[in-house]
Order: sequence, then structure tokens, then C-alpha cells
Amino acid sequence: MTNADASFDVIVVGGGPAGLAAAIALSQTGARTALIARQAPYADNRTTALLGGSVDFLDELGVWASCRDRAAGLKAMRLVDDTGRLIRAPEVRFVADEIGLDVFGYNVANAVLVEALEQRASEIDGLVRIAEDAESVRSAGDGVTVTSASGRVLTARLVVGADGRHSLCREAAGIGVSRRTLQQAALTFNISHARPHHNVSTEFHTPQGPCVFVPLPGDRCSVVWVAAPKEADRLLGLDDDALSAAAERQSHSIFGRVRVEPGRHLFPLAIERPHRYAQNRIALIGEAAHVVPPIGAQGLNLGLRDGIDIADVVRGARAAGEDPGAPQVLSRYGAARRADILSRTFAIDVANRSLLSDLLPMQSLRAVGMHLIGGIGPLRRLAMREGLAPSWRAARGAG
Repeated sequence: MTNADASFDVIVVGGGPAGLAAAIALSQTGARTALIARQAPYADNRTTALLGGSVDFLDELGVWASCRDRAAGLKAMRLVDDTGRLIRAPEVRFVADEIGLDVFGYNVANAVLVEALEQRASEIDGLVRIAEDAESVRSAGDGVTVTSASGRVLTARLVVGADGRHSLCREAAGIGVSRRTLQQAALTFNISHARPHHNVSTEFHTPQGPCVFVPLPGDRCSVVWVAAPKEADRLLGLDDDALSAAAERQSHSIFGRVRVEPGRHLFPLAIERPHRYAQNRIALIGEAAHVVPPIGAQGLNLGLRDGIDIADVVRGARAAGEDPGAPQVLSRYGAARRADILSRTFAIDVANRSLLSDLLPMQSLRAVGMHLIGGIGPLRRLAMREGLAPSWRAARGAG
């Protein structure tokens, strides 16, 4: 690789769905872009519920056509209080056609999504792929240097860190992070079942956290079961028959006979937020920029909106003849992301705390809030629209 070949406008570090999508979007702005990340098939069977704006973004990138036939539409969402407490919230049902949509979004296997993103990335001439991990990232006044695991040295005016919660890029930028470990863990697995799901996602609220059954193509669902760490460990250790029976009980048999499919994953939950979203020619996206519990399908949807916004900012900088890594350009990215990330994190945290609280006043507030959302049409429709994407983004035309 010559010096000219190793010099870019933007380097994206990290090859998960958020990093891949951002790299494609950045290359489509006309910026000379490199993506540095190890290239390997997605290793597990986890899924993501992509909400409306995320699907639109993937469609604009030329990716969604490869996923559509392997995803399940989400026509309705049920929230069911299964706490067994003295004060219980009423069931709330959100239906997409009430706000003029066929579906809220689609649930798709992460492996399918990554495969489609990798294929699209390989088709773009202006996107250079370095299929290695980044070994080091160093920011200087006029650029950033990224060294790969094999010793390749790349430089760029802007680096986009999509390298997860233990981000090399965040460390190189000198950005601190606030972390709060939750006394919860999430067990994920997929099931097949006897009765159809009718494209309805059902979330049971238990005293230890939500357990959500999200439709997959056919008579199948993905399950995200949030529980106290000891209970999550116990569930993980069950054999297939015992876990199938436990999932059937937790679903109150709405799917009939349940059978667990191979592949389970357990991960501890936390809330993490960096003190800044960009600094020293480095912008953060995905889990480098926010870690939230798997409540309300916000995690990857937030990460894809990061990609939308960094591409918008770079496009604007190029049009104005600006350096894409300049402080004033990075400040625009931070301003674009701050309200979205903070509002989502706050809402998820409050919802989770209200569910875990044993205090009767908190349980009463939660029950009243759910009753109002479920019973008042305009409020329910507002909640649905805001759940898909913040209203101010529609006003901006982002995505």
C-alpha cells in the first residue's frame, strides 16, 4: 500500500452492523472511506427489531432488499404486566395501522443483516475494506493514524469509532465514559412454536425485568429474557426440554407448545454513556457511543441513527469545503446525537427502574401511566411515533 493509497477522508473502525452501515453511508457522500474490521460470518443467532427509520436507511443504502424476505414484520406490540404485584398495570396494545403504517418494523437475524451489509460494502468502489482488527489508534492535530493487526498504517482526517463498548477509538480521543452496571442479565435464544404469532411482539413485564417474544419468519420467535443474574444463570443452565417448558410458562402458552432452538447467549446489562460523542478527530457510534438495556428495541436503531447523522455531517462539511475532522464539524455531530441518545437512555432507565421497584407509589405511577397510554388515543399514537424515532428528526428530514 503506498502513502497515497493509505490516506483517506474517513476511516471507520469496527465491522458490526452500525459500523458497516456507517461506512457505506459515508462512502456514498463521496468521501474516500476505509473500513477496518475483521471479516467473519456473524457468530450467533441473535436478532434485531429494526424500526421504521432504520429500515428506510438500510433501503437507501441498497441493503434492505437482501433482508426483506428473511425478516418478520411487526404489526402490533403488546405490553403485559406479569409482576403479580398488588398494583398492576393494564395491558397496552400498540397497532401499526393506528398510525397509518403496515408494520412498525421488522425482526431480522443479525447474521442476515451483517451478510447483506458485507455484500453491499464489497460492491462500492469508493469503500476500501481492510479485513483486520485495528491494533492502535492515534490522534494528532492534523489527522488520525490507525495501525492494523498486521502493521498496515492508515491515516484519515476523521475516524469513526464503531468498535464497541471497549473502544480503542474512544480511548484515543481522550473521551471518558460513565458506566452503571445493572443487577440484571439478558438471556437470548430462539424458539419454534405450535400456534402462529400473527406478527405480534409480546413483552411480559416480570419483577426482574421484561421477557419479550419477537416474531421471526414462520412459527418462530426470538426471545430476550431479562432477569436477575442468578436467575439468568439458572435459565442458561437448563437443558432444552426444561428451558422450552420455562419459556412456554413465561409466555402463558399463547404460542402453544414451545421448542427451544440451538444457541443461547447471556450477557450482563449496563448503561454506558461517553462524556462526549466526538473529540480530537474521532466520532463515536454504536456501542462506543451508548450502551442501553434491550428494552424497546432501541440499541441498534440508535446506532443506525448515529450512522445517518455522521454521514449527514460529513456530507455538509464536504459541500462547504470543510475538514471533516475539524472541531466545528465534530460539534455538529455531537449536537445532532445528544438529545436522541440522552432521551432514549433516560426513557429506558426510567421504564426499567419502575418495573423493578417494590415501592407502592412507583407501582401506582407506572400503572396510571400505562392506563393513560393504553386508554387515550392521541397519547397512545404519540407514544408509538416517538418510539419509532424522535419527532424532531422527522422535522429535520434526517434519514
